[in-house]
Amino acid sequence: MENKKHVAIIGAGIAGIESAINLSRLGYPVTVFEKENERGGKLNKWSRLFPDFSDPKPIVQDQKEQSTKQQIDFIYNTQITSIKKINNLFELSDEKRLKYNTDAVLLASGFNLFDATLKEEYGYGIFDNVITSADFELLHRQGKELRTKNGKTPERIAIIHCVGSRDAKIGNTYCSKVCCITGVKQAIEINKQIPQCEVFNFYMDLRLYGSKFDSLYLEAQKNHKIQFIRGRLSEVSERQDSSLQVKAEDTLSGRPLRMMVDMVILLVGMEPCSLIKSLTKQNDIKTDENGFFQSLNIHNKRNHSYQKGVFLAGACICPMSVNETLESARSAALAISDYLHKQ
Repeated sequence: MENKKHVAIIGAGIAGIESAINLSRLGYPVTVFEKENERGGKLNKWSRLFPDFSDPKPIVQDQKEQSTKQQIDFIYNTQITSIKKINNLFELSDEKRLKYNTDAVLLASGFNLFDATLKEEYGYGIFDNVITSADFELLHRQGKELRTKNGKTPERIAIIHCVGSRDAKIGNTYCSKVCCITGVKQAIEINKQIPQCEVFNFYMDLRLYGSKFDSLYLEAQKNHKIQFIRGRLSEVSERQDSSLQVKAEDTLSGRPLRMMVDMVILLVGMEPCSLIKSLTKQNDIKTDENGFFQSLNIHNKRNHSYQKGVFLAGACICPMSVNETLESARSAALAISDYLHKQ
């Protein structure tokens, strides 16, 4: 079955591609706009997925093969900067002022990672041995062993939760949802790679919402000797030998805490993508209190924006895990098909 109605998708991450594949199978011609030069989004830089430590490469590769098979049109190195509704059609403009017409639009623009340099007290970008969870994933994916800047195998590592999330000072009061389990996963990976290394997770509250997440947390303590400290980090400072002093408060004991470590890993949260402000200017697309795209109804119309004919999928709605993102993408495809059928 072929349909004349056309769908434009903004974003070639896993949400955008999954929606494109499903829409194409339903017979709709699809064009996907991507600001980078490849599809797959941030999953291209991830090493292992929680809670099963599976490799994300097969997911990305399968999507690439399916989207090629479906002959989906991809336009790379292109950023859509505006969406205008003209009668029942939408006019999209890019940064080169080129224009594209379509019958429906799907926003699958993903998320930004919090810029850890904004938390100067944690030393990212200042001290060599402070890295982010994203940096760790990339190192692990590239098969590189975890080492300090001077090549030493770390003996003590501190993992800091909620960096850029649940923080009124920097304006992100929401939970990024996946950071806690990412911290547990990465702590286990460190222990597997460097069994003699002590790993300390500093957390506010552990929010382990998913299936098997609690069991992974228990496994981290029982089988990998990961230590969890309930306390908010206040400061990281560097010593002359490039080791790091961590200052925090143990909120369970009510006592200040100082600790020397070789490395610090900051679990950076998710933020609204940079496209959101430009795409909400000339239409009825709205954002929620956290700056993500706002759904028409969070219960039964989560893939619908406030602009009729413009739909949402994935982490541009709110922080999501990989499996939630794929589910969101599939439901978005069905919502778009229903809309176009009624048109």
